Order: sequence, then structure tokens, then C-alpha cells
Amino acid sequence: MFNNKRLIGILLGAIAIVSLISYSLFNRTNNIVKSAVNETVSWTGRALSEPVNVVVRFVNSVDDLVNTFEENEALKSKIDQTYEMQVRIADLETENGKLRQELKLSETLSNFSSLHGTVISRNPDQWTETLMINVGSKQGVSENMAVMAGNGLIGRVIEVNPTSSKVLLLTSTQSADGMVSARIQIDEEEGNSAIGIISDYDPATKEYVMTQVSPDAKVKKGNMVITSGLGGVIPSTLLIGEVTSTEMDAYGLFQTVRVKPAGEMTDIRFVTVILREGGESE
Repeated sequence: MFNNKRLIGILLGAIAIVSLISYSLFNRTNNIVKSAVNETVSWTGRALSEPVNVVVRFVNSVDDLVNTFEENEALKSKIDQTYEMQVRIADLETENGKLRQELKLSETLSNFSSLHGTVISRNPDQWTETLMINVGSKQGVSENMAVMAGNGLIGRVIEVNPTSSKVLLLTSTQSADGMVSARIQIDEEEGNSAIGIISDYDPATKEYVMTQVSPDAKVKKGNMVITSGLGGVIPSTLLIGEVTSTEMDAYGLFQTVRVKPAGEMTDIRFVTVILREGGESE
């Protein structure tokens, strides 16, 4: 009997609690029970949603990082392309300038028949000695023809092939075949000059060394040096360079003259071969 009453009491209490909760949920008026229930539901929702938000934020961060990496790689590629274009433009500008020099040189060589060529190889071990050009016997080139680049003489042909030729440079220090008979224009108005030989090259000062110059010649800095034609190989009046200094040799017999080259000595890309003097027959 006692147990039945107790069970009935528990059931009535449960019904009362459920009724109270139901009333609180459906009743518009705010009360403690409703607030507690709402807070519990809200806290539970936040507790469950926070891990989800963390995962979402992490995924978004990874996605942003991937996008940033892809954009960075695309920008690097564009920068590389820009650098390559700048290098190409600079090289073309240099090449254009050298072509203009050769054109200007051709205009000054009106007394000569000339042929334009391009340097096709230059051995690093023989950089100051020889180079190969892309014109040969088929184009009328023969041995000992003078070769110019920029504004002045740079050497002469020493070997001829059908479509290519080897040029011995004036900067050669290994071969005496590179020597050239030269004339210093001391006084152009009176026609005074001094004869000598371009016999050596000083790589430290990047100057030709002209020897055998008369001790009485009044050579001055700035005098122009041209080929004399007396060697019987290189024609006369081809520009070699400009006097920078002069001194007596060790024996006091002749003057030694330093000459700044007029021709291109380092970055030689295009050359002009002097075929013959104008008016001469083939």
C-alpha cells in the first residue's frame, strides 16, 4: 500500500514538472524555467558549433594559402618574363647601335669596296687573338684583307674558307703577323706625319703600342693614327686610333707612342672587310 502511494506521488510530481516545462515553453511570458531552458539550449548549440567553426576557419585559411601561393607563382612567372624581355631589349638596342656604327663606317669608306660580315665564333682561350666571321671566298674575301669594326681597324684575314674566314686581331700578343705599318697625322693642314709600326697591345691599358717613330716627330695627344699602306698588305688611310701619350724608348733612339683603338675591341659582333680600293680592278 505504501509503495503504491509512493509511486502515485512520483508520477504526479513528474506530470507536474512536465506540465510546468510545457507551460514555460509555450507561454510568451518570460520566467526562470524558460530562461534556464533557453540558456541550456544556447550553450549546447555554441558548444557543438564551435568545433565546426574551427574546422571551417581552418579550411578557409588553407584555401587562402593555396590561392596566395598560386598567385605568387603567377607573379614570379610574369616577373621572369619581364626580366627576359628587358634583357632582350637591351641586347637589341646594343646590336642596333653596332649596326649603326658599321653603317656610318661604310659611309666613310667611300674609297673602298667593302663587305659586311658577322662574327660567328670567338674562342675564349684566344679572345684577343682571333675570331671567325661568316664571309669567305664565295663572297670575294681573300687573305690579308683588312677588317674593321666600329670606327677603326681591328685586324686582317689570315685564313679563308668558302663561307667563313679567320681574322687575326691587332690585340694579338702571340703573333708578330699582327703588326701594321701606321702613320700619325701630326699636322693635317701641312700634311706632316710620322711613320711607325703598331707592334704590340697592352691589355692593362687597352692601348696599342706604336714603335719606330722618329724622335724628331712632334707627336701630340689627340693626333689620329691611320694605316700607311707601306706594309703592302693593309691599304692606306684606314683609321686605327688616337694618340694618348708618347715617350722615348729605352735606347733613346725612337719614340714609343700609345694609341687608343678606334675600333671595337671587346664586344665585336659585326665587321667590315675591305675588299679593295675603289677604282681598282678585281
